[in-house]
Amino acid sequence: MMAERTARDLALLGAVLILLGLLTGLATSVMANPRMGLSSHLAAMMGGTLLLALAAVWHWVRLSSGLDRLACWLLAYANLANWAATLLAAIWGAGATSMPIAAGANRAADWQEGLVMVLLISLSLAMIAAVAVVIKGLLAGRKAG
Repeated sequence: MMAERTARDLALLGAVLILLGLLTGLATSVMANPRMGLSSHLAAMMGGTLLLALAAVWHWVRLSSGLDRLACWLLAYANLANWAATLLAAIWGAGATSMPIAAGANRAADWQEGLVMVLLISLSLAMIAAVAVVIKGLLAGRKAG
């Protein structure tokens, strides 16, 4: 079943993200911006928890096989990119223009700031699309039974 496979994939990715978050938390003190490192730690922990929660309720989601896979890929990209963007910003000391609360005055090279910004924008769009697809599937599941 496609839904069962997706649930398993989401659960596995959620567990991997939690592990990445734990490892990131151990390394925050050696990063150029430890506060942004904390943001990366929390992004992975919360993203992993979200994916585990979605895996647990995926049997209620009714989507075509194409939309099911799309939702899984969008969720995977958005959560991994969120962890990666904040981790790169922490390591490089980037993010002053895109995440001023966590980055403070830390600013990296223009290409590094640009890469972080591209990741943040693309992951935001991916997460919005993924959640919209999940809501569509939950509504379809509600009508079906």
